[in-house]
Amino acid sequence: MLQYNEIKPGVAVLVEGEPYVCTWNNIMQKQQRRPVNQTKLRHLIRGNSIEYSFQQSDKLHEAEIDKKPAVFIFHDERKGQWMFHEAKDKSKRFSLTDDMVGDGGRFLKPNTEVETEAFNGKIFHVKLPIKMDLKVKEAPPNTRGNTAQGGSKVVTLETGTDINVPMFINEGDIIRINTESGEYVERA
Repeated sequence: MLQYNEIKPGVAVLVEGEPYVCTWNNIMQKQQRRPVNQTKLRHLIRGNSIEYSFQQSDKLHEAEIDKKPAVFIFHDERKGQWMFHEAKDKSKRFSLTDDMVGDGGRFLKPNTEVETEAFNGKIFHVKLPIKMDLKVKEAPPNTRGNTAQGGSKVVTLETGTDINVPMFINEGDIIRINTESGEYVERA
């Protein structure tokens, strides 16, 4: 059981039987009134957000989220499906939609280990490694000019994704990418 003031960003709770994760909170107290925890909650499965205020007397159940490792196999763009298998058993395959994988899926390459998050046995999200090393497939030649601001260019990675990188990156280099922000971090 959780108290009203234990609901902070990242905590998953059940509200009216539905699983939500807190994205923002503010404990507020007006004069001569009981404190209230104002929160913004995102539904774990549907993805919609609501605002909810928890009173001091509220007792909440924490949502049981199962995390399991899985391995990415391939992406079928025509159907919008991402194929995975369980980390320990390659015969147990399953597919997920574009929404479940998210924008970071553009950095996934085959045989990458990820973590799946499920509620009541139903997978709702795939958590990618925060940093991934990818090979630069295409890079335009360096151009001379105004590089005082640290010039950049757009390159294509082995997954087919275009990304901004510094001028010194060349074709064939391995670079490290932050999958959450989608930005270049360093040369690996």
